[in-house]
Amino acid sequence: MDIATNIAEIQKRIAAVCKRCGRNPAEVRLVAVSKKKPAEDIDAAFAAGQTLFGESYVQEFVAKVEAVKAAVEWHFIGALQSNKVKYLRGKVAMIHSVDRFSLAEEIDRQWGKDNACVDILIQVNIGEEASKSGTTASDLIELIRQVARLEHVRIKGLMTLPPWQADCEEVRPYFRQLRQLAGQIADLDLPDVGMHELSMGMSHDYEVAIEEGATLIRIGTAIFGER
Repeated sequence: MDIATNIAEIQKRIAAVCKRCGRNPAEVRLVAVSKKKPAEDIDAAFAAGQTLFGESYVQEFVAKVEAVKAAVEWHFIGALQSNKVKYLRGKVAMIHSVDRFSLAEEIDRQWGKDNACVDILIQVNIGEEASKSGTTASDLIELIRQVARLEHVRIKGLMTLPPWQADCEEVRPYFRQLRQLAGQIADLDLPDVGMHELSMGMSHDYEVAIEEGATLIRIGTAIFGER
């Protein structure tokens, strides 16, 4: 498994998709999902030019922050319990998985201890799957109105993890709906709410996600191999 080759291939495919749909490749950032992978793999990816990494498990992330010496940018992308937020404070640049007000409140409280702010995305369970986190599309705007009042978080956009489909075209409607929701929220012009980021798309469907407006694609297997 040549991590550098894999990253180069993904970047090439990102550029090709963007050219095809008239987007600037600079608008699409690759989040290398490094969960369950050793620090050496992160170092190898960093050496290949990858700087942005996503982790899903707090305990693993805390250990990895100590082990990785490279100046990487960390995003937390997994389901997050409020009692674990304190371990992320000051270590992550963005949290993709905010799905309820109580979690946003705790993030605000923790970052407030440093008088700092953290960027967050609101996770939407568009497929309304019981097994997945995320607010519903119908509750999204009210949640955003609540979270936007908090002083130490900045809403930057939305995230989704759609139902898995072997045929990527069957996932397209979920990505499109997330983009449409972001557009509706942007039109409300709420203070301190940005909708510039759409975190969607993984190893097998990221090209469709880019076509539908993804700005953050979360790719693990296609970079690091199977877990």
